Amino acid sequence: MIDQQTKTHSPEKHAPVMSAEAFAQWGVGQIAYIKPVVVDGQPVAAIFSADGQQIGVTENRDVARAAAIQHSLEPVSVH
Repeated sequence: MIDQQTKTHSPEKHAPVMSAEAFAQWGVGQIAYIKPVVVDGQPVAAIFSADGQQIGVTENRDVARAAAIQHSLEPVSVH
């Protein structure tokens, strides 16, 4: 037998849905994603803004984190 509480909720009880445009701008100017990449055969650390735009490349993750912090961004590692 199905319990009444297991029925799905109506849409108005769910959290609001974020548009793709709003999601793309979420964290811009606040978050910097640090990701290891290879440039000219050398491993480096790339810095990306929250919308995915590459904003810098440094020799390693530590320097990338310091650069993000220096520019008032919260660094987050991406693997």
